[in-house]
Amino acid sequence: MAARLPTRNAIFRLMNATQHGACPCHGCRAGGAAHSVAQGFRRFATPVDLPQKEYAFEIAAANLRFGDGVTSEVGMDFKNQKATKIGVFTDRNVAKLLPMRVAMDSLQQHAGAPFEVFENVSVEPTEDSFREAMAFARKHNFSHFLAVGGGSVMDTAKAANLFTVYPEADLFDFINAPVGKGLPIAKTLRPLIAIPTTAGTGSETTGTAILDIPSQNFKTGIANRALRPILGVVDTRNTESCPTAVHISSGLDVLFHAMESYTAIPYYERTPRPSNPLLRPAYQGSNPIADIFSLWAVRQAVEHLPRIAKSDEYESRHQMLLAATFAGIAFGNAGVHLCHGISYPISGLNKTGPKWQHPGYKVDKPIIPHGVSVALTGPAVFRFTAPSAPSRHRELASVFSAYLAPGTSLDRLADADLGPALFDAVARFLDGLGLPRGLRAIGYKDEDVPRLVKGAIPQRRVLDLAPGIGDVAGADGEEHLTTIVSSSMAY
Repeated sequence: MAARLPTRNAIFRLMNATQHGACPCHGCRAGGAAHSVAQGFRRFATPVDLPQKEYAFEIAAANLRFGDGVTSEVGMDFKNQKATKIGVFTDRNVAKLLPMRVAMDSLQQHAGAPFEVFENVSVEPTEDSFREAMAFARKHNFSHFLAVGGGSVMDTAKAANLFTVYPEADLFDFINAPVGKGLPIAKTLRPLIAIPTTAGTGSETTGTAILDIPSQNFKTGIANRALRPILGVVDTRNTESCPTAVHISSGLDVLFHAMESYTAIPYYERTPRPSNPLLRPAYQGSNPIADIFSLWAVRQAVEHLPRIAKSDEYESRHQMLLAATFAGIAFGNAGVHLCHGISYPISGLNKTGPKWQHPGYKVDKPIIPHGVSVALTGPAVFRFTAPSAPSRHRELASVFSAYLAPGTSLDRLADADLGPALFDAVARFLDGLGLPRGLRAIGYKDEDVPRLVKGAIPQRRVLDLAPGIGDVAGADGEEHLTTIVSSSMAY
């Protein structure tokens, strides 16, 4: 059997490591044996354009207002911004609830500007529902935008804002490559204020808008700092009406946002370095500032989400809403990786495959809630990534200490055993929340594994941040993804 050749990406990484191994200033003429070897290697190697590693990270987030009842201030915010016409985006369920009524009262009393309401936002939005919202926004040419709802609403409002400023553009012009063209956003968007009604996506802090592409059986999105709301109004009263199933799914999104951003490749390992700082992506890899937000969010989710599953505690709802915002800041700058990348085909293929209808969700279509689709691969993902950064995974395991196998001592646990221990702990945590025990429990079969892997591979925006995965589009990447998905069929 012929030996498999290393991938082009692997060769670039090796050459980069050789190039920068002894000389941190990237290109100085300092001496040293290792530097001389690297110089000699470059002198006699076949000339190639080496992708330079990143050497900086940026932290960006929306302005945030957090408090009990702050939704009532939003009308004054628009008056202060001298809004002339406001587009309000929500969904049919939230339109009937207290957060929307309070927001509408505030606009009527204080905004001093007319507004139009779009309440046809789809839960788990698709390209068709995005296009409907885009057409509505283009028709009215709003000066300002308001989103009241969960991640689906906030993401739809971001897209509506973007395509108001780009009235001739097509949706796929800005969708992430390779699914779309991934064009840069060079224009300034209109001001958007986001009022979350779930403790989950953290979309009020990020420049990301996710949608389902039914024709391709997976989700993808638009990611650019320009999409970020100018203000997130995080009101602790606004999650009171959430059903328990929504609390759990949203809370799982918080947990895995934070765990993935904490374990993403370090920002200084990402290639290529952008030729212009404007081209630096929103998802940059783990970094010291995002780490602080990530770990705090993980701790809050592990402590408070089980409490919410058992009873509606104000303190736990309060902490989960704050954790969602912290996790949003973390992953909005560091990024997510495998759990989210694989979740997109899990959700997308459900519409024609298992057609799972998750308990507690009152929608007239098959649905695997986003947080659930992310969590189902969680145990296998962190068993896979643990060898890449044992100290970080040991830190995560300490947060899940109550769910470790009886008698497990982290102090004595070898690095090689961290992955299996974390697999068991995360699986026990999910089991305690009543989640289905793996992909088979929601209707997927072993023969679906290749299709799920195929649907994950195009998610390069997030999978390229996964430690240990290698070239996602190569044979190694496909093999690793297959192992992770197969291990997620049942716990």
